[in-house]
Amino acid sequence: MRIRVKLFAGAREAAGRDSIDLDLPEGATVAQLRRQLATEVPRLSGLIARVMFAVDTRYADDASIIRPNAEVACIPPVSGG
Repeated sequence: MRIRVKLFAGAREAAGRDSIDLDLPEGATVAQLRRQLATEVPRLSGLIARVMFAVDTRYADDASIIRPNAEVACIPPVSGG
């Protein structure tokens, strides 16, 4: 299945774009997405372990399954005051 991952903040800056399309097997988990994203965009590999993913507007853990046509967002940690 083809998934578009929206990238925000530092992830967008590291990747040099605001989204990326990935091919994942049916029933893929967020953990699989995390590994595939690090493989396809090596500049994200240092950040990928710390990002959160949202699937269909809900934060998802690594065991969460991504359904076809899901809306997926990659949200890096944010600091500030």
